[in-house]
Amino acid sequence: MLPIFHMVPTAPTPVAPFCHAVEIDGWIIVTGQMPTDPLDDGAALPDGVEAQTRRVMDNLIIVLNGLGLGLEHVIGVRAYLTEFKKDYAAFNNAYASYFPKDRRPARTCIGVTGLARDACVEIDMVVRRPSN
Repeated sequence: MLPIFHMVPTAPTPVAPFCHAVEIDGWIIVTGQMPTDPLDDGAALPDGVEAQTRRVMDNLIIVLNGLGLGLEHVIGVRAYLTEFKKDYAAFNNAYASYFPKDRRPARTCIGVTGLARDACVEIDMVVRRPSN
């Protein structure tokens, strides 16, 4: 079985040479999304980690919806923060609002020294497509 490389037309323009998601055998790896505006990739990023987290999550939802999926199909999440100690609580506040308390995916959150476009947050996902 060969992988399927997905580009979702309504999702933000990639900031580097990658596709939005790769799928094989029902498993989907969604590329880390940035807090960029899907309608204007040159627009300024939102201010602060909460606003950026919400934009990133909304961008991930656009990718998932473009594949006929939603957040309920997310198995795992990796989040990257450039100001881990300062932003961790605010990030969690915004992030948690997207998932019901009894249906939160596995997650790793990592402090990093920098992200593309000087973003303060990036999130990628592992998703499983339901079998028919």
